[in-house]
Amino acid sequence: MSRTALLSMDLQLNHIAHVPDGYLPDAVRALETARAAEVPVIHVALRLRPGHVDVHADNKIFGALPLHLFTADDPGAAIHPDLAPRGDEILVHKNRVSAFSGNNLRQILAVRGIGHLVLAGIASSGIVLSTALEAADLDYRVTVLSDACADRDADLHTTLLTKVIGRRCEVMTTSAWADTLKTSA
Repeated sequence: MSRTALLSMDLQLNHIAHVPDGYLPDAVRALETARAAEVPVIHVALRLRPGHVDVHADNKIFGALPLHLFTADDPGAAIHPDLAPRGDEILVHKNRVSAFSGNNLRQILAVRGIGHLVLAGIASSGIVLSTALEAADLDYRVTVLSDACADRDADLHTTLLTKVIGRRCEVMTTSAWADTLKTSA
């Protein structure tokens, strides 16, 4: 039986500034749920090279970013302190939208025997969508925590979870996921 891991994605200060105020407690609850159940947590964060030398100018998302954003020197690129890695939790940096882009996340998951990914993060129209679809195509079992994901556009968030992501992945609340962890223990 494959193991489960929670991917805590793009919970950086720059992103949190653009989602509804009530989001933070839900994201914290997802992390606490995983930690209490001893589900490994892997944090994924956007990190670009200084001067964005790894970004093509024609890239609609990253090409328009000011050159100081999401670099190692950008304070806004830090993971929110309430959501930051603890202990031996892994932090993986990516350089595009998907959590799998520009890093060895697949290798880390394989070494740990992880076949079920539970996703939490910002934004539903960005990393959550991209990672969910790629992970499903890579034959991971995927669960998206609806309340631990957010988007600046609440209607788009709902549409993506119900009409796009929900067709390929499980979508549930953090509370519902916690209940499944209790029954499988």
